[in-house]
Amino acid sequence: MDNKKLRLGIIGMGNMGSGHLHSIVNGECPRWEVTAAADTDPEKLRRAESICPSVKCFDTAEELIGSGLTDAVLICVPHYDHPKYAIMAFEKGLHVMTEKPAGVFTSQVIEMNEAARKAGVRFGIMFNQRTDPIYARAREIVSSGQLGELKRLVWIITNWYRTQAYYDSGSWRATWNGEGGGVLLNQAPHNLDLWQWIFGMPERIRAFCSVGKYHDIGVEDDVTIYGEYKNGATAAFITTTGDACGTNRLEITGDRGKLVLEDGKLKWWRLKTPEREFCFTSKEGFACPETEYEEFTAEGFDGHPPILNNFADAILDGAPLIAPGEEGLNSLNLSNAAYLSSWTDDWAEIPVAAERFEEYLAKLCAREKTERRAVTVSEPAEELRKRWQVRW
Repeated sequence: MDNKKLRLGIIGMGNMGSGHLHSIVNGECPRWEVTAAADTDPEKLRRAESICPSVKCFDTAEELIGSGLTDAVLICVPHYDHPKYAIMAFEKGLHVMTEKPAGVFTSQVIEMNEAARKAGVRFGIMFNQRTDPIYARAREIVSSGQLGELKRLVWIITNWYRTQAYYDSGSWRATWNGEGGGVLLNQAPHNLDLWQWIFGMPERIRAFCSVGKYHDIGVEDDVTIYGEYKNGATAAFITTTGDACGTNRLEITGDRGKLVLEDGKLKWWRLKTPEREFCFTSKEGFACPETEYEEFTAEGFDGHPPILNNFADAILDGAPLIAPGEEGLNSLNLSNAAYLSSWTDDWAEIPVAAERFEEYLAKLCAREKTERRAVTVSEPAEELRKRWQVRW
């Protein structure tokens, strides 16, 4: 590994963009230097200059992308514009890291993925929770086959609590036109990604998305999804921003054991005899297979710098990406299918029927009425970083 630094331009200097800038300036990403920043808000650019006086500021993303001052861009703007600016950067031969979600609907993300392949550059997505050792260990166990034939995933992820002040802090928040959805597009993309990263993609889902159940908003803040797999496995996924205190509990069952991820621990029960074999060979009606127990814990972590460091290693050394940008399509297929299922009161196949989804979304956007909100919600960068970490 050499000591070369890559030049990074950050597009969008809100909470996420300024948080990443802090990480790099504080030396947590030694192979990056931020040379450019773009935002339509002059005050946010002044904040960027106060953090990093040498940064060159631009009023638009287009100016930054065309400036020649960067080797890569980090996109931290509202969801609809992720593919737009990524494609623009690819056309200039720039490497791209985008915040989650990959976009709002799958067709624009497919176009973005094609542009990345055509450009031949590195493309990553900020799925920072993949770097949590607990989730990484669960994926390793499942992928290795040690859990056997997969049977069930149940994830209760309800500790995304948000107040009305949070939603009132910006006119784009919790709107179809601004974010493209609610909890599924803002908070839960990390969990949807981990669902498919660890357990795989279902064939179809049935979902129930409750709009404004706990807040004065026009998008969903409470969701239940049921998924079915080709091998007969099932998944249940429950999320909301309206539960206090919420829960983060992931349970995965296979015919050779069970994993439970909760309270910062991975608990693993390994069956000495596969369940299907035991079921049909045991002579006792109430017997259970013997188990071996193992527990795995890990120290707290901040997943954003590791993703940026891995992105630099991929560009400079050819390291494999922890979170390839193209894989952002998977979690978006899950959320788009969940919306479509809820809107149509029916099953939705995966990949999602993109044109049908976009028709429904366009109607919601056309009839949506929003007013500029006035509540200001701000947090110091260090507090924001705590909020972005996995919370058990």
